[in-house]
Amino acid sequence: MHIEEEDYEYIRAKVDAHPFHLVAEAAQKLQAATYVIGGYVRDIFLHRESKDIDIVTVGSGIELANLVASKMGRNTYLSVFANFGTAQVKNDEWELEFVGARKESYRSDSRKPIIENGSLQDDLNRRDFTINAMAISLNKGENYGQLIDAFNGLDDIHTQTIRTPLDPDITFSDDPLRMMRAVRFASQLGFYIEPETFDAIRRNKERISIISKERIIDELNKIVLSPKPSIGFELLDKLELLPLIFPELSALKGIEAKEGIGHKDNFNHTLMVLDRLSPHTDNLWLRWSALFHDIAKPATKRWDNRLGWTFHNHNFIGEKMIPGIFRKMKFPMNEKMKYVQKMVMLHMRPICISDDEVTDSAIRRLLFDAGEDIDDLMLLCEADITSKNPNKVRRYLDNFRRVREKLADLEVRDSIRNFQPPISGEEIMQTFNLTPSRPVGELKSAIKNAILDGVIPNEYEAAHAFMLERAKELGII
Repeated sequence: MHIEEEDYEYIRAKVDAHPFHLVAEAAQKLQAATYVIGGYVRDIFLHRESKDIDIVTVGSGIELANLVASKMGRNTYLSVFANFGTAQVKNDEWELEFVGARKESYRSDSRKPIIENGSLQDDLNRRDFTINAMAISLNKGENYGQLIDAFNGLDDIHTQTIRTPLDPDITFSDDPLRMMRAVRFASQLGFYIEPETFDAIRRNKERISIISKERIIDELNKIVLSPKPSIGFELLDKLELLPLIFPELSALKGIEAKEGIGHKDNFNHTLMVLDRLSPHTDNLWLRWSALFHDIAKPATKRWDNRLGWTFHNHNFIGEKMIPGIFRKMKFPMNEKMKYVQKMVMLHMRPICISDDEVTDSAIRRLLFDAGEDIDDLMLLCEADITSKNPNKVRRYLDNFRRVREKLADLEVRDSIRNFQPPISGEEIMQTFNLTPSRPVGELKSAIKNAILDGVIPNEYEAAHAFMLERAKELGII
């Protein structure tokens, strides 16, 4: 593709700025042909901000990194990875990765390449996609700032196309993670995967088994955080990768009909919920909660002659499924998992409340159970309204508005969010000379429920008087 003069001026302005002029000076001193390459170059033409810069030099990337680090001044950190022949130079503003130009070959049972020193062309040949196989010269002289585009990546940027530089079957067989990266770029950039590349991914899909779960999750997280995540998950489904990497989500697909009555396709519904949620939050784990919120519907689907298709308790069963899925997929088994469990368990509660009269008691209990995550829960529940009936959508959203108003009012009046009953179990035991036992738990639960039901205010004196009265009823005193 012809590059307009203003494009060259734009490129030159980029490479004349910090830190590229320092890299160019260091490369000139070492007399090493050096280039900025890959995603940073792609993002120049997409007008996307990028702080991560990959530098390739025909020579020692570590030697070049050392010299650049010495020029970048204070608060600059150099990390050398001698086993891989790479180095990183980082400060508060930039992160530069340095490597010597290389060529790669692969064994069939591993995505770890056998590496040899190579030329710039060798290095471009090993790139995953044409849009990532462009370079800009940092060599002082006539070709300074020149774009090297051996595989017409700029054309593919303009036509929003993802294709491999070389034979796609070899590309994906060598490193199957590139199949996930193709989907991720399509989802992030809104590009399409060209037919030959698409077909090669389907042919090589079983190769994904040699990729670690951690690397797969890293790509999935980027898909989940993309502007319209459904693009990525629909592609994973069409490419037949989804059952191999996330079978529980794939199991949501399809509609079963009985006596002329069918249920909605829960896969499409789930992706719609995720897309509806995404403009309102960049919280990765809330977005994952959207993907998981109906994960137990296949396990709970039943036909009832009176009610039709039912999915009773799918929120509770889904909550119990989360640890097993997290463990298998190598998600963090920590507070993030508990957060997702909470969202899955509670996602039906605001809908059930809004169906009925919105009582103070129901709102208090919702606020108590959701705690600091109540706002996230409400976002998820509002995104979960995907009905094609506009009157139904309007009614639910109006009811949710009333739920939000009640939540705000009760939070101010009762301070319920994350509250602990004013009287502890230790105080109950001391007051009645009890050891840890069932009566202690009964009294503590009675106090908590009395506050949540609005029987007594969330205050010590009222709780203490209620405790004494209930202790008499239970025969404790």
